[in-house]
Amino acid sequence: MNDKQILKDKRLFIFDMDGTIYLGNIVFKAALDFIKKLRESGRRILFFTNNASNNHDVYLKRLSLMGFEPGEDEILTSGDVTIDFILSNRPQKSVYLVGTPRLESEFIRSGIKIISGQDKKADIVVSSFDTTLTYQKLKCACFHIQNGAEYLCTHPDLNCPTENGAVPDSGAIAALISAVTGIAPRYFGKPYPETLEYIRKYTGTEKEDMCIFGDRLYTDIAFGKNNGVFSVLVYTGETHKEDLGSTPQNMLPDLALENMSEAYKIIFG
Repeated sequence: MNDKQILKDKRLFIFDMDGTIYLGNIVFKAALDFIKKLRESGRRILFFTNNASNNHDVYLKRLSLMGFEPGEDEILTSGDVTIDFILSNRPQKSVYLVGTPRLESEFIRSGIKIISGQDKKADIVVSSFDTTLTYQKLKCACFHIQNGAEYLCTHPDLNCPTENGAVPDSGAIAALISAVTGIAPRYFGKPYPETLEYIRKYTGTEKEDMCIFGDRLYTDIAFGKNNGVFSVLVYTGETHKEDLGSTPQNMLPDLALENMSEAYKIIFG
């Protein structure tokens, strides 16, 4: 069976967001058409982004305004995976969070105890893509880690693509904290196995029936290659064709397509 036929047989289609189905405020019409047709054919859709700076409500509203018609159960972020890990493996532990107010609201809503500042000892430091980042937050995070807090990070992305160029993302913030403390975080999101386990639990779908579409080799495609999930790279975001020349053979995507129009043709003709 060739790769195109394998894609046709998948039942859960996981889509990265920025760079894959839209770029900033630019919506890819081919992605709109493809996702609509997938739903009509009885396949399941999941929007998964490593970008944990926003919460479900924001992504639900944004995707709806763009025309993707998402269901409330179709959106997950690396923040969800991190929260699930803490609740399942570090119950009752306190967290100092380097994240946006929207991410903080998700942690609080889940029942995780959030520590503010450095007045009390935190059991865990979690850093993320924080568009409200301050020097004070960085300083507190470093103090807590140096005082023995475990260090977790929602996702490893170094930069976030925008219409005007890339901006520092979660991985860049983590690199700064690690440079000060000498401690590397435990990462979540794509491409890590905790994300696959959470998606399996959340959707009830086995990895053999999943596929993932994305624009990044080291997160989206690596998620597929590391976890046995069929991976499709689209050249609408970060990765360009010439990048594949320096990519190890075992980390190449199962399929590489110009855009979602090609995916539509493969499945629906």
